[in-house]
Order: sequence, then C-alpha cells, then structure tokens
Amino acid sequence: MEKETLKNLILTAQGKRTADTVIKNCQVLDVFLGEFRKGEVALCDGLIAGVGEPGQYHGHEELDADGRYAVPGLIDSHIHIESSYLCPEELGRLLVPHGTTTIIADPHEIVNVCGIPGLDYMMQAATHTALDIRFLLPSCVPATPFEHAGAVVNAPQMEEPIARESILGLGEFMNFPGVLATEDAVLDKLLLAKKHGKLIDGHAPGLSGMDLNGYAAAGIAGDHECADADGMRQRLSRGMYVLLRQGSACHDLRTLLKGVTTENSRRCLLCSDDRQPKTIFTDGHLDHHLRICVEEGLSPVTALCMATLNAAECFRLYDRGAIAPGYRGDIALLDDLEHFTVNRVWVRGVLTAEEGRYLLPVTRADNSRVTGSIHLKDFSAEKFKMHLRSNQVHVMELIPGGVVTKKIAAKIQLDANGEFIWSGEEDIVKIAVVERHHGTGNVACGFLKGYGIQAGAIALSIAHDSHNIIVVGVNDAEMTHAVTCLQKQNGGIVLVKDQKVIASMPMPIAGLMSDQSGEWVARQLDLLHEAARTQLGIGSRIEPVMTLCFMSLAVIPELKLTDQGLFDVTAFSFLPVEIE
Repeated sequence: MEKETLKNLILTAQGKRTADTVIKNCQVLDVFLGEFRKGEVALCDGLIAGVGEPGQYHGHEELDADGRYAVPGLIDSHIHIESSYLCPEELGRLLVPHGTTTIIADPHEIVNVCGIPGLDYMMQAATHTALDIRFLLPSCVPATPFEHAGAVVNAPQMEEPIARESILGLGEFMNFPGVLATEDAVLDKLLLAKKHGKLIDGHAPGLSGMDLNGYAAAGIAGDHECADADGMRQRLSRGMYVLLRQGSACHDLRTLLKGVTTENSRRCLLCSDDRQPKTIFTDGHLDHHLRICVEEGLSPVTALCMATLNAAECFRLYDRGAIAPGYRGDIALLDDLEHFTVNRVWVRGVLTAEEGRYLLPVTRADNSRVTGSIHLKDFSAEKFKMHLRSNQVHVMELIPGGVVTKKIAAKIQLDANGEFIWSGEEDIVKIAVVERHHGTGNVACGFLKGYGIQAGAIALSIAHDSHNIIVVGVNDAEMTHAVTCLQKQNGGIVLVKDQKVIASMPMPIAGLMSDQSGEWVARQLDLLHEAARTQLGIGSRIEPVMTLCFMSLAVIPELKLTDQGLFDVTAFSFLPVEIE
C-alpha cells in the first residue's frame, strides 16, 4: 500500500475525508460480536474505511440499502473449477451475483492433465474475473500410482510454484496412507509446505482414532470428507477445520449440521467441492448453503460466519471475512436472512453485481497451451477385446445416489472367442479406460452393474483423478465410435447410438472445461441427460455423466477401473477381471 493510500484510508475512516462509496441505511453484520447493527459502510480505495452510525459518513456515491443486510463477501473454502466444466472467467461471472467474492480453488484436475502449465493457465485466467480466486498447489499428481496421469509433480517440481505469493498452500492431501506410512516422497511435500510457511489442506474419508492423530500431526489444516457428525467432532477435537460440503454430486451439509454447536461452529466452514452450472442456476452457490443452514436450525449469524470469517482465518486471508476498518471492500447486500437473496455485491469496493447480473465486461485468457490434450495410440475396436476364459468375473456394482461401488461376482455371457455378450437382463455392461495423455496405447476393460444403459455408448475425457477416457457401451463397435468422436472433438462428452452421435459437449480446455458460456453448458448438459435417459435407457436414479466420471477414481471403494486394470480400493491392489 502506498503512503497516500494509507493516509486517505485513515482520514476517511475518521469521517474527515469523503468516502468513495457509502452504503447507507443497512443492517451491518459484525462477525466479531456476532450481531447485526443498523448503520452505514464507507468504502475507500477498495477497502472498508469504517462502519458508522447513520449520517456519520458521506461519499462521492451514496446508496440507500433500504434496510437490507450488509455481510462480508462469501468465501467457498474448497472448490474444483474444472468440475463446473467452465473456465475460471465464466465461473466467476456466475458466482459473484450469488454473493461469493472469494473461492479457494484446487486445480487438481487440470494439473493432473497438463502439469504446472495447467496451473499457470488457471492463475492467468483468474486475473480476468472480479471473483478473487486463490489457489492451492495440487499435492497428488498423479493421485495414485495405479494409473497414468498427464503429469508427475513431485516435491522438487513444487519448489517454484509453492513459493508464489498467490498460492496459499498444498491442496487436499488425498494420499493419507502415504502420510501415515511416512513415505519419503510424501514427507518431502509436507516439509516443503512447512518450509514456505504454507498451509496443507486435507482429504481423509473414514480416517479416525490414532490414524487421524497421525494425519493431524502432519499439519493438515482441514478436511471436507466427513461423512457424519462423529467424524466431524473427531477432526474438530484434533484442531482441524471441517469444511461442510454441499455440491452438485455430494450433499453432506444437512447431515453435518446436526453436529454443529455454538461452541464448535468457529472451526466449521462451507464449501461446494464441485458446482455445475445447472445447480448454480437452480439453487445458487453459498447462498444455497446458507438457506440450508437456517432450515436446519442454525442461526443466520453463525451460518454467515462459517461462510466468511471462519474461512478467511482458516486460509490465512486476514484481509477479508469481515466488514471492519481496513478489510477488503467485499460486501454482499442481502434482502433477507431466510432466503439470502443477494441484491448487490461489491468486490474490492466496486459494485460488481446487481439483482443477479454480473456488471463487468468478461474477457478470456489465452488457453492455447492447455488444448489438444487427447493423445491416443493405435486405437481401434481390437483394444476392447478381452479374450476371457471364464464367465465368472469381478464386477463393479453402482450404489445409486453416489460414486461408491461394491465388489461383486457375476456370471456373464461369452461368445466362442471369449468376448462379452451384452443382454441387458443382468444390467451388466463393459466399461473401459483409455489412456489419453502419453500415447501409451493402454486400454483396460472391466464390467459395471447398475448403470442401466440399454443402447449405444457414452465416452468422457473427464475421469477423476487422472482424466483418461472412460467409456461404457453395449458393444465394442458403439464404444469405439464414441471414443473416436471424442478424440475428434478434442475431449468432453459424447453419446452415440447406432454409431451416430446423438448428443455431445466439446471441452477443449484440457478435455475438462468448455470455452462456452455457463448457459450454453447448462443447456448441453440437459440435452445430454435427456438423450441418456430417452435414447440410451439410463434411469433417473443414475446421474449418467458425473457417475461415470468417478468410476476410475482409485481412492473410493470398493472397485474402480484405471488404464492399468481393475483396482480393489479396499485391498489397495489390482484384481483380475476373471475369477478362476
């Protein structure tokens, strides 16, 4: 800050200098005292100069809030931008009108595809939106050693980016087994973060007791993978923050709110993890979280503190999270404390959104370094041949409503060459993962039960966490056509039937994100879902795209498929498809 800027701020705070903007006649949330007070807020050079009694401040611009509630800009404490299928600039356009002014983003997906150039692109794109996007450096690239990712980022390669001022710390440390086993490569990453004074975010589903002690002792700041109130209490008691998640895929908020108390709420934050455009258009963003909190009996003040001050303190963003002198001029003006309808939003003292409209021009960063990410070698229908000798096989069975699978044994039909014959009667289909980063030619096949597809095939280049191509279909010809079309459109989602494309969404940015508007992406997703249900026969209990995205995630039980084969997550080892 320049001396003149500081001088102006101090004089404006005292009322001796005219403020840039004064928001008058509002109920101002004091997150430190936990109460609303009638007053006005003065803004100067992008900062809050002060909060005063009615009539104490004068501004070059004065706005009558008509008694509305002024609260700090909302902070999403954990989100993957890539999972919105939108570029950062477009996601910012959608989120700011909902009162969100800061997000803590883990670019884990794009870095697994493109390496550090993917991080560089995301950070450059973030400069093109008013939404303040603060990044964590992905800690697990690749996420596991059981698949081929697009990049390997180890401790030496982290040395430069972790030192960047805008990198807050290490992203969710999913390799908790490596932490507990004190693996050298894992310890090197943890020590690197500590060396630079950066925080370490967590990801440890199901961890408890003495193992959780070990994880917390490593310096893990928080966790968004709590399944119940007991898990939340265990983490809070060990000094960790708990990020209460409500995303498009995982809905944990109502369950975890049952464990939030007056005493422990200071260590509770709100996050979405993933938020697709349709969810934003229908439900909103953190304003939706706040509605749920109040519906579940939490006071509006406590809920708002979880979405503001708590998140700011957890991630060491001490310049925001409150409406107080010297803090950033990030303010959301709410119509009420039940529906949390957002009337206006200021970011750094600039009116940025009004009644659902983003007011600033939208520009885009150059994305040429992260396009053209589909690299297949010698791909053909022959890659899907399995030559099975036994009709007894291990199968991934979907549990509706989530991304967890069960390991089951099943009998399948085979032809004379040992190839699978789909009948539909058992709802078992072939699933394959095609390596798409290095042209290895790897294709692994397995079987999926409960997906419900009755015709054609679906192929995606979004497959957590390494994002190889994942494809499901009723026969090899349909699956081959889907993968071929996906390659031609440079990634994304493709649905085929009778070897014709019936719906698609190109995602040229790393094969993960569209370069189109949020409205366009939402419409395309609707068309994809409609085609999946009406033409491919997938039932309403299964989300056809997002469910498939997680079928190669080798950290979620029980069975998953990577480009290297069928993986038993519980045993942490590969498993033959055939049961001898």
